[in-house]
Amino acid sequence: MRATVKGRVAVFHPQGFLDGNNAPSFLTIDDIRATESLNIDMLLVSLKKVIFFNKNGLDVFIRMLINMRNQKHIAVGLCDYDSAKFKTIQIFYGSNLNFSLFRTEKIAELFVATNKSDPKTILLYNEDPSQRSAMAIELFDYGHNPIIVQSKKEFEEKKQNPDLYYAIVEDTYLGLFGQKVATRVTGNAIIYTIGNFLDAEIGNTFNIAYHNNSLNVGFRLFIFDAYKVVSMNVHALNFFTKLASSAAEYNATICFVGLTFDKTPITFKNDLEDAGMLFFDQMEDILKNKELLQELGGSSATASKKTRSLTKGLINELPGFIDATVSTLVMMTNAKAAKESMNIQTLEVKDSQNQYASSIGFYGDLDGMIILIFPKTVAKKACELLIGEETENEEAILDSLAEFVNIIGGRAKTILGEKKNRVDITLPRTYSDVNSLLEMAQNKKGVQVDLSFEGSHFTFFLTR
Repeated sequence: MRATVKGRVAVFHPQGFLDGNNAPSFLTIDDIRATESLNIDMLLVSLKKVIFFNKNGLDVFIRMLINMRNQKHIAVGLCDYDSAKFKTIQIFYGSNLNFSLFRTEKIAELFVATNKSDPKTILLYNEDPSQRSAMAIELFDYGHNPIIVQSKKEFEEKKQNPDLYYAIVEDTYLGLFGQKVATRVTGNAIIYTIGNFLDAEIGNTFNIAYHNNSLNVGFRLFIFDAYKVVSMNVHALNFFTKLASSAAEYNATICFVGLTFDKTPITFKNDLEDAGMLFFDQMEDILKNKELLQELGGSSATASKKTRSLTKGLINELPGFIDATVSTLVMMTNAKAAKESMNIQTLEVKDSQNQYASSIGFYGDLDGMIILIFPKTVAKKACELLIGEETENEEAILDSLAEFVNIIGGRAKTILGEKKNRVDITLPRTYSDVNSLLEMAQNKKGVQVDLSFEGSHFTFFLTR
């Protein structure tokens, strides 16, 4: 069997039954090697003509695909399935789902380099906000116009007019993009999902660099979704105790939700509470209590006791960061940008009452933070573009603002990558009260660039 190639996507088309016994007969090492000479960005296996499959059968393909991904640094995954198969694959692989899933080959083609002079309007929904943001970033980067829907109900309503869209993206998963361990939720809390038996391995699987950069960006509430945790040992206890101690430097709060102590010593809970961790039975006990959210830090951000100086390497990349920001703003507002001033200073904001703010961090070969101050009119305009309609709902505007800043972060990541600087980005932290951002950033010196978009003042601030 050889792959069919369309554009920069190659697809294998097995047929019949796929199980651990006959799967190798459908796809061989020679088939995979035959694609090595092709100029492709993505290699997929189609399930369109597959009558039945089990995990053993899929594993044969996935191992081969991932080996190819490691060699050629291309995206790999499965395509052409229905909702039932999508759910089955998710159950098979759970948190180990490290390859992509595209409902159709047509959708897969949207996520590779294409002709930007032919943008497509795409209706996009995913119940996972980090996946939703990752898809939006990719689609924007490839020149398309995604209409990002925030709720399942709204998505079902918009689906009733399919002629308005080139494609409708659902039941799709990007296995190489987005933050798998964290999700931004209402109240600017970050949720980490953990499960099974927790031991010393938690120190290897938990992305401590991401966590530390989220603290630096301004997140102050971290929740461990522990409903599926069976038990933990003393090594995991020590890890969480140290995590709580480091959070104290930022006045941050760490909570456990759904953790039972049937098989975990109750003394562990006492030790974690002494370290400053809080315990709740249900996620709604936190997220739907606005007063508690504010008290725990989900609606405010205080300054870190640490200050970090700008580096020459970071300043050298300033033009790329500004280009990523300005080009995205121009694209999404159709307004021309004019630079008013640029200075190395602490952050200064005029008329903070009529603005929203957001911050996003990056780390890797370079580390730092981008802070953006938006006039509310610009934020509303960006929100209108992303959700396809006007709204005065502040929560919806802030959610859209986060998607918008994620796109800017993704563009900055791409620009840095072109210069061989490998970085990852945090989820964006949004602020309805700019004064809360100023409190978080009060000791940070950075490069402030003041811009004007057809009379609307906009502030860009690069710092560490």
